[in-house]
Amino acid sequence: MIEIDLDVAMAKAGVRAGELADRIGITPQNLSVLKNGRAKAIRFSTLSAICNALGCQPGDVLRFVPGGETAPDCEDEP
Repeated sequence: MIEIDLDVAMAKAGVRAGELADRIGITPQNLSVLKNGRAKAIRFSTLSAICNALGCQPGDVLRFVPGGETAPDCEDEP
């Protein structure tokens, strides 16, 4: 399962949600969905914009937690 640590990265950078949404060009509502872990996907362009705005790496925003949910289309892969 992928955990979202966007709130931690934002706090370290001293950036509020509304400001980040403006910087990366998404709505505050969509940022909230991502920040609260309700998003099912993220575009690389959005992840890149987040990292650029916060001065961080993708691993500062996303974290893999073993044993969590697996996407249905990935369960049969070796």
